[in-house]
Amino acid sequence: MQLLSLLLCLIWGFNFVIMKLGNGLFPPVLFAAFRFLIGSGALFLIIFYKRISFPKKKHFKWYLVCGLLQTTYFNIAIQVSLNSISAGLTSVLTYSMPLFLSIMAHYWIPGDKLTPRKTAGIAIGIIGLILAMNIHLSGSPWMLLLALSSAITWAMSNLIIKQKLQDSDKVQFTTWQMTFGTLGLFIYSLLFEHGASHWNLEAVGYLLFSGLLASALAFVLWTYILSKIEASRASVTLLTVPVIGVISGWLFLHEELRATTLTGIALVLLGICIVNIKGKSRKMPSI
Repeated sequence: MQLLSLLLCLIWGFNFVIMKLGNGLFPPVLFAAFRFLIGSGALFLIIFYKRISFPKKKHFKWYLVCGLLQTTYFNIAIQVSLNSISAGLTSVLTYSMPLFLSIMAHYWIPGDKLTPRKTAGIAIGIIGLILAMNIHLSGSPWMLLLALSSAITWAMSNLIIKQKLQDSDKVQFTTWQMTFGTLGLFIYSLLFEHGASHWNLEAVGYLLFSGLLASALAFVLWTYILSKIEASRASVTLLTVPVIGVISGWLFLHEELRATTLTGIALVLLGICIVNIKGKSRKMPSI
């Protein structure tokens, strides 16, 4: 499971570089819409090939809700908030999701209690993330809340996965939620975005990476990981995603890497280790 988590974080972390490059060629929400269109299309091919059945009636409504929360609202909130606050601050607020999911899991998921050790680990990880992103508290308070709401809605979607969709097929869920979310993104872009798309080989490459790897594969991996281990342990690992994004930006975009960033990265890794140390926590009962 650790290797799958590492692969997921590497894909999502490097996707920060791809998104930054892609947003120079497309309006931001439209780029996200094309990305998830490719991802959901690839997953539908897998569904047809593997003959995965149509979603059960009891699952269908939750696929719709998760699609609107995890794909539509989540991406719109990030892109809109980026217009007013820094990318570093947006990343920190978005990846505070483990804190919200751990709190929700404490109250609504049996066997996934927020222990003092987990709380300390998550807090250390988020402090490290703040240092790594070198954030500056500026911008509209409403935009700060909008960016924070992306973390909350992502946590809500993950809670639904843990509570309502444990017995659903992971490819089926990812395909349908992504399809519903993609429709929402296209509608938003059509109504509110302006600007031209610049199609070339680079644009196609960015969309293929973001669509096939960072959307189709990564979200199937995330849903699978989330179904197998405690929500708090699974989600806190995602704190490494923006850290990998920072390192990728340094390697491939020649962005600055400061001493405070390296200190923050060390704290993020320490926090993840603390949360994942095997203590007296019990194995999660199946729901």
